[in-house]
Amino acid sequence: MKITVVGAGNVGATLAQRLIEKDFADIVLVDVIEGIPQGKALDMRQSANVIGFTHQITGSNSYETTAGSDIVVVTAGIARKPGMSRDELVGINARIVREVIEKSIALSPHAVFVIVSNPVDAMTYLALKVSKLPRNRVFGLSGVLDGGRLAAFIAEELAVNAPEVTPCVMGEHGSSMVVYPRFTIVGGKPLSELVDEAKQKALAERTVNGGAEIVAIMKTSSAFYAPSASVAHMVTAVATDSGAMMNCAACLEGEYGLSDVVIGVPVKLGRAGIRKIIELPLNAEELAALKRSAEAVSKTIAALPK
Repeated sequence: MKITVVGAGNVGATLAQRLIEKDFADIVLVDVIEGIPQGKALDMRQSANVIGFTHQITGSNSYETTAGSDIVVVTAGIARKPGMSRDELVGINARIVREVIEKSIALSPHAVFVIVSNPVDAMTYLALKVSKLPRNRVFGLSGVLDGGRLAAFIAEELAVNAPEVTPCVMGEHGSSMVVYPRFTIVGGKPLSELVDEAKQKALAERTVNGGAEIVAIMKTSSAFYAPSASVAHMVTAVATDSGAMMNCAACLEGEYGLSDVVIGVPVKLGRAGIRKIIELPLNAEELAALKRSAEAVSKTIAALPK
């Protein structure tokens, strides 16, 4: 198996490290900056003796080395800078993602594409349209990361281990994401039965601002350990054809009464990408919140350059 990671920044490089250490595929790390992917890949190769992996990791500035990839992960893009509007960020990253998809699909027409570039819901939608692939083969990072953040905060609040939490975060990977306490399970019980509504709201708000909280603390960097771990979890499900259920940014075609929009929903992942989109039995209030979140994503999609 061959996996390409486009973008050798903190998220992409850490993801490449996580994947090569799993030792189930050869990894190609691609970036436009000369020397960065080559140097990072060389550094990782020099850990093979210690870690014990046998697959190869290669760094390159050329897409030719990605030919025949089974999975392509797109982390390329820029972070929003001070004074930059959201539409400006969308425009810049849309151009980057479009180029990445066009070059990658030409060389790896049978690949599954996992989108990480922000705003990820809109970028996943763009990648789907540019690639012209069926929707099962193009999806994005969303609820795995947001759910991981929620699980960490719940673990801290309730003095449990994070793996005891099965989180449920849907909708936009952004300010309108929706945390569902009724479907978030802690030690076999719904979060809605374990904490009051005020605490549920506080946990949800901290989850929504989870990335910003890290930026505020670090000041010169954004999150990459949890994002890379989340993407590695998604890629592993595809590579091993596990059928594992997790929340990912997927294009809806009637599910939850929504169409032609990408939002985070529960899916089962396997070798062909999304095996199935799971429709939870949301009540009227929960469904209305999801639709409001989808409307926010639709506005971002509308801002994509034509």
